[in-house]
Amino acid sequence: MAVLVDENTRVVVQGITGKEGSFHTSQMIEYGTKVVAGVTPGKGGQKSEHGVPVFN
Repeated sequence: MAVLVDENTRVVVQGITGKEGSFHTSQMIEYGTKVVAGVTPGKGGQKSEHGVPVFN
């Protein structure tokens, strides 16, 4: 099974508020990836340091 990714692909990041998730989100946004949301338990309703909405 192939993973198909193109310029229209939207991404949800698990653990976006953690150290690794935040780092990789920065890298993806810098590269031009459309990061539309993040998920971290207990932190729903916030925005990440990148302005991405966070859900539980």
